[in-house]
Amino acid sequence: MIRAAGTGDLDAIMALENSSFPDDAWSEQTMAAEIASEHNHYLVEEEDGRIVGYGGVRALRGAPDSDIQTIALDPAFRGQGRGRRMLRLLLDAARERGARDTFLEVRDDNEAAQALYLSEGFAEIGRRPRYYKGGVDAIIMKIELNRKAQDA
Repeated sequence: MIRAAGTGDLDAIMALENSSFPDDAWSEQTMAAEIASEHNHYLVEEEDGRIVGYGGVRALRGAPDSDIQTIALDPAFRGQGRGRRMLRLLLDAARERGARDTFLEVRDDNEAAQALYLSEGFAEIGRRPRYYKGGVDAIIMKIELNRKAQDA
């Protein structure tokens, strides 16, 4: 079940954040602010009462663009279409808030995430060299929200 995230989910989200992004995890304070911000829409996925994934989009109401902030899943739940479902729901939230374009950054060494984003209609528009710890580049991607995903 995917539902809106709340501050009561912070501990579970942070456990996933730290295990998914050990070198680049956000602080608990940053994540709490993200979840609480009126400009963001965060979701969690629960399985048997346990949070196994989360994601968020920054989409100011009426602004023409939005940003996927993060998506993470417990490794045991990857490869089942859950990340795709989360991404689509976040893009829907951005559309509902009036965004026409959505951007994101993905690590150059995260081939699975890149494949997901490409299959959903994102295109690479730039790079940030050595953006992530360890010297890994960030690939900047964009999707026009009026376009339909190939697999929709």
